[in-house]
Amino acid sequence: MKTPNRYLSSLPTTVFTVMSQLAVKHDAINLGQGFPDTEGPADIIAVAAEALKDNRNQYAPLTGLPELREAVAASNQRFYGLEIDPATEVVVTSGATEALAACLMAVVEAGDEVVLIEPLYDTYLPMLKLIGAVPKCVRLQPPHWDLPEKELRAAFGPKTKAMILNSPMNPAGKVFSRAELDLIAELVRDHDAYVVCDEVYEHLTFHVKHSPLMTLPDMRERCMRIGSAGKSFSLTGWKVGYVTASAALASVIAKAHQVMVFATAPNLQRAVAHGLNKDDEYYQGLSADLELRRDLLRNGLHRLGFETLPADGSYFIVADITGHAQGRTDVEFAKWLVEQAGVATIPVSAFYDPEGPAAPQNLIRFAFCKKPEILEEALSRLEKALS
Repeated sequence: MKTPNRYLSSLPTTVFTVMSQLAVKHDAINLGQGFPDTEGPADIIAVAAEALKDNRNQYAPLTGLPELREAVAASNQRFYGLEIDPATEVVVTSGATEALAACLMAVVEAGDEVVLIEPLYDTYLPMLKLIGAVPKCVRLQPPHWDLPEKELRAAFGPKTKAMILNSPMNPAGKVFSRAELDLIAELVRDHDAYVVCDEVYEHLTFHVKHSPLMTLPDMRERCMRIGSAGKSFSLTGWKVGYVTASAALASVIAKAHQVMVFATAPNLQRAVAHGLNKDDEYYQGLSADLELRRDLLRNGLHRLGFETLPADGSYFIVADITGHAQGRTDVEFAKWLVEQAGVATIPVSAFYDPEGPAAPQNLIRFAFCKKPEILEEALSRLEKALS
């Protein structure tokens, strides 16, 4: 028989799957997977449940229900001062991952170069490879996750078509500064490129303001800004995302969305519209609660002798295992932790291009979007195993 897609067939079982399987096998606390262990706001769930009974369960419009597109536009105005036309500049997708794929398909073709920043969300590279694009990776420098200007400038060239910018960032927890955004905007303008802005953690920052690249001069027409109801409302299973872009770009993104998914569940769209219209107190409480959990885990890790890297946003904090690894790599140490301590994490080397230079071997990622009592129990297990 003829072979299936060679690239997909060649992909190994990911370390994320491996660690989740080990967590189940060893009855471990899973701090590897980035999703909350509590339900989202009850009022949003109630709206979704009621919407199932209002006789609007057929296909939603291609670009999304008007009420959700209007809510996305209003959210852009409220938080960032962006004037968005809900009729032509918003596309609702079945999750932010689908939004990423649609945005990349809209602007990138085979042979185009796309600038990426490592460590990176593990879906970016496979998406680009399937399109036939050429990734050009630039590495943040630990322990402060500094963006190296020289390397970033070198990554841009005549074939650069786009960049993927993830801020707040998974797995690093970095929120890019205004100076860094200015540098990125300069390079994007100079090389006539587009930017896919993965901003799913936009409301999950800790005493650091998230500023969309789209708000900078001359970036309005070049950026595709992606948001996620899953992250903003702790409802990751709903898979509702939304893209904000110029009308010219949004129309092409919608075509990509059409050939992949076409439409997203209408009852969930109506519930997300309700959520986006919640008052500022909700969003402030969301980030404050997560900050407390970050601090709980971070302080506990410090007490156990781990150094942690800055984490100003997202669900994640990265710890340096050097003091405990005893010669083990991050993958080996993560497996040891799940087997001996009953705590699952993710080795950070998984967030680097496997075809690039050797990735750091001394970092692991913890998810702190869990109940405080679960984080306390995880720390207790770690202390017992490490002693």
